[in-house]
Amino acid sequence: MLKTILFDVDGVFLSEERYFDASALTVRELLMSKNYLGLGEDRDFRTEYSDREIADIRAKVFLNDQVLNFMKSRGMNANWDMIYVTFSVQLIHLVSQLPDRVRHEAVVWLQKPIGREAMNQFRNWFQMYPVKPDFDRFLTDFSETDATRQGLILYLNDLAEQRLGIQTDVFRPKSTLWHIGEHASQEWYIGDENVFASTGIPSAQTGKAGFMNEEVTLADPGLIREMFRTLTGRGADIGIATGRPHLETYRPFGYLRWLELLDENHIATADEVLAAEKKYDAAPLAKPHPFTYLLSYHGKNSDVRRWTTREPEKLPNGNETLIVGDSLADLLCARQIGCRFAGVLTGLSGKKAREELEANGADFILDSVADIRDLALKLMEK
Repeated sequence: MLKTILFDVDGVFLSEERYFDASALTVRELLMSKNYLGLGEDRDFRTEYSDREIADIRAKVFLNDQVLNFMKSRGMNANWDMIYVTFSVQLIHLVSQLPDRVRHEAVVWLQKPIGREAMNQFRNWFQMYPVKPDFDRFLTDFSETDATRQGLILYLNDLAEQRLGIQTDVFRPKSTLWHIGEHASQEWYIGDENVFASTGIPSAQTGKAGFMNEEVTLADPGLIREMFRTLTGRGADIGIATGRPHLETYRPFGYLRWLELLDENHIATADEVLAAEKKYDAAPLAKPHPFTYLLSYHGKNSDVRRWTTREPEKLPNGNETLIVGDSLADLLCARQIGCRFAGVLTGLSGKKAREELEANGADFILDSVADIRDLALKLMEK
């Protein structure tokens, strides 16, 4: 008998498209803006684009989403990780184009944390010596590895050795460079008015309105409200487990009138994940680690540390819990903690995700979250 339903957000309730648009704009900004590597020809970096321009930028940066689909198929779920890997491939490629003497100096900077000072130095070299990004490099560079999840990040160190002849471990999860990309991405998504309050750091590139205020739902908001009412009225516990930060979850859930129907103790976001990683030195805890789902299930007032181990315990009576997600990362979480999984075909890959979900043993595959109500009611009767 089903008792608990845990929902992912992106690709389930809210469209991922704007997140991926923001990711593409972030990678481009890190490459082109004078605040970062400064490869752009324009003196002033633009922060306003038409939908057509954004689509063109995304198609170029992510090779018509081939890069995104590759990383998601390898179990990488966090947009900040995807930005980091995509940009780092270009950074290694750009350094490889420098003249020998300068390149020898540049690789020294790739053997220690890459912060603002390093970015400034790289920008000076790249402005003195013509270098060009090559987004086709990504699939070429990663064609030789079977790395998955966070291993895709660590493989960047292997690429640095192959392309530049150096041994380094500078490319790692949650590095200094990772946080630079994270902050730039936050600027695009939550906008100037929220950046400082949310991150404690002002915008490096002002003029961003924020995509967060224009979320696109993947089912009628009223239908989702009614689903929450019906399921909780029948005694089901509802939880949210998302890779979104707190603000980017609560703001749209608020204006869509979903938040009022949920128990906030069971809404787990990226903020709780990052706090636990820092407090318990337990990184990485983002999906496909099941920490977010375990926190959603047990509640944020539970013994958080218990869920930070590399192989956390399975849920009691796992068949009584259903995870609803759109990606392999969500399915892997369900398998690790021993519960059932329903995949919805509204994520980045759309209907094409069916084959991957079937191959990995999804218990149920549905067209959208709109179909979850009837499935859940049936499972609650068994």
